[in-house]
Amino acid sequence: MPMLSRPMVAAMTALACTLCGTGHAAELDPRAVEFQTPKDIRWVRNAAGTSEQAVLFGDPSKPGPYVVRIKWLPGNFSRPHFHSTDRFFVVISGTWWVGTGDKFDPDNGTVPVHAGSYVIHKAGGVHYDGAKGEEAIIQVSGIGPVATTPATKPQ
Repeated sequence: MPMLSRPMVAAMTALACTLCGTGHAAELDPRAVEFQTPKDIRWVRNAAGTSEQAVLFGDPSKPGPYVVRIKWLPGNFSRPHFHSTDRFFVVISGTWWVGTGDKFDPDNGTVPVHAGSYVIHKAGGVHYDGAKGEEAIIQVSGIGPVATTPATKPQ
C-alpha cells in the first residue's frame, strides 16, 4: 500500500470533516438569521403535568405573531375549548389526536393526525386534543393575543 504524504492526509481529513459536518461552522449574523438547536429549546411543564410548552417566537398573549411548540405527554388531553383567533399547527412527531364538539370522548370522538400533517383550529371552533399511547409534539403559530375559553364545565 502506498504511503500518503502529510499534505494529502490533511486534505483528506478536511474533506471528510466537511462531508460529515464536523468542520468549522460559519458565523451567522443574528440580525439576519436566528436559530435554536433542539437542545437549546426550553420546555416548561404545565401545572396539570399533561403537557410541556416552548415559546419559540413572540407571545400568544400579546399582539403580534407567535410560534409555540407543545409536547403532549402520553394519555393526556385538553378538555373542549375554543380560541379567539385562528391557530395553525404542524405535527412534528408522534400522533396527535383531535376531536370537535363539546362532548369529551377521546376514545371514540378523535381522529389521529400523524407527523408531517397540517391542522387549522378556526376561531370559535370547539375542539379538544392530545396524545394517546405516545408523546406528540406539535408546533402552533398565529397572531396574538389569543384567548382560550372552556366550552363546557370541567368534568
